[in-house]
Amino acid sequence: MTSYVSHTSIDCRDAYTLSSWWAGVLGYREDPEDPNLPGHEECLVVDPDTGHQLLFIEVPEEKSVKNRIHLDLRPRTGTRDEELERLLGLGARVLQDHRGLHGPGTGWVVLADPEGNEFCILRSQAEGGA
Repeated sequence: MTSYVSHTSIDCRDAYTLSSWWAGVLGYREDPEDPNLPGHEECLVVDPDTGHQLLFIEVPEEKSVKNRIHLDLRPRTGTRDEELERLLGLGARVLQDHRGLHGPGTGWVVLADPEGNEFCILRSQAEGGA
């Protein structure tokens, strides 16, 4: 017997705002059976292509330490650097820049979402990021 990942849960202070932000980043949609509304303590967004789900759950405490698990993102189209600019425009901020770490055109960038949760942007498949 094995298990499967039902959804990825993210603790946050404002489930509606953060779920909307991530939906914009990833192209996810609200759960049609349980639409997200301001003030909801739990908000779910779903990848329309794969069905992967992110569940945002409000908690009383602020984020205080580095995440022990995080999302690694890869651009569907374009380049890592183009996607980095888009994410910065949406309100992400750079925490660490590891581009070129293993030679020209390599590496990743560690970012934070509006509530400080870390995630990374990798090179696209077209850039040889496999």
